[in-house]
Amino acid sequence: MSRRTDARPLDGARRFDRAVTSGGRTLTGAREVAEHIAALTDTLVALHGEASRIACWGGMLAERLSNGHRLLVAGNGGSAAEAQHFTAELVGRFRDDRRPFSAIALHGDTSSLTAIGNDYGYEQIYARQITAHARPGDIVVLLSTSGCSSNLLASAAAARQADAVCWAVTGPAPNPLAAAADDALCLPGATATVQEGHLVAVHAICVAFEAALSRTAPPVCPHAVVHPLDGVDELFLRHR
Repeated sequence: MSRRTDARPLDGARRFDRAVTSGGRTLTGAREVAEHIAALTDTLVALHGEASRIACWGGMLAERLSNGHRLLVAGNGGSAAEAQHFTAELVGRFRDDRRPFSAIALHGDTSSLTAIGNDYGYEQIYARQITAHARPGDIVVLLSTSGCSSNLLASAAAARQADAVCWAVTGPAPNPLAAAADDALCLPGATATVQEGHLVAVHAICVAFEAALSRTAPPVCPHAVVHPLDGVDELFLRHR
């Protein structure tokens, strides 16, 4: 293993060159790796700019789940894995030891998933579950790197029909899913970097969720509009 004897800090260009070369030879794949990480940095910078939205989502999620509502989460492929990651943080815990909250990743019930897909088509695999499980005041989170998946668009419509709040976590805007949801967190970048950004976004929502639980009352979100729910006016975030 080589050791650096020069104690001077490396600037960005020198760090990049050092990352992709060894003994003057370019390492196979190293340049592509460094470029991928650099692209992820751009996505995370955009996510940093969404901190206020994430804080509001976490606060609203804490309020709703503490009052007996449920979180339903759906996605396809890697986004399905991220959906299950998200719900596990709430049913289990993220950082703090606290009571569990009701959160369901909709792809987890494989018998329902395959039965619905067989009888009603793939487009309905999540929408029909949302119709079955969602109640007014529940929160539905839909994750999609493209924002174009037909089964998630159907899910957004089902959430609205159930009077549940629908949030989309997507790739670059504009996209159909962001337009169909009540609010959306849209990140720039290629599919892989967006998906990696979604992992950080999920953890950031959990940070905001547990911070809100530690307060006696959730904060009022900026740019909130009044959203009627069961005859009661509630503050509902809409960054549009």
